[in-house]
Amino acid sequence: MLAARNSIWCWPAAFISTAIYSVLFWEGKLSMQAVLNLYYLAMAVYGYYAWSKAGPKEETLPISRLSKQQHLFFILGGALFTLVIGIWMDNRTENPFPYLDAGVTVFSIMTTVLTARRVLESWAYWLVIDSVAIILYGLSGFYVTILMFIVYLVVATYGQIHWLKLYQEQGKSEPGLNV
Repeated sequence: MLAARNSIWCWPAAFISTAIYSVLFWEGKLSMQAVLNLYYLAMAVYGYYAWSKAGPKEETLPISRLSKQQHLFFILGGALFTLVIGIWMDNRTENPFPYLDAGVTVFSIMTTVLTARRVLESWAYWLVIDSVAIILYGLSGFYVTILMFIVYLVVATYGQIHWLKLYQEQGKSEPGLNV
């Protein structure tokens, strides 16, 4: 909720929660989810730094948007990495859902970068990722985590609406930004 509200405190909170989930997922044999949460630890540090060091003339990093070509590259690149990692995991691990686990991980890694860079569309990607994660966690028996991800869907919806409003407001106050 802190990220959706555009609060820098989302990054320290993310650091703490992901440390806990790294252990839980490792013990639950969702290896890619454990790795994802270790990545989130590093991204929490990066996100805090990026959001606190916007630039000399800006109070915060401005919200930006992706082009259609960037979306296409994002989706195709993510699908390719998902396939490669899924094949590897299917042949090398005991993960019961290698492609689902890989897909949630790959797209979460990529979308976290978008969120850290304050890209508006990151929230739309989170809606899809969180929906697929709910399926993965249901199949894996992480039922309490499903409840948390339902909350994440609400947060992602709020984030999309709130950041769109902020983006439109910054476009009105700063000529040269695409609205």
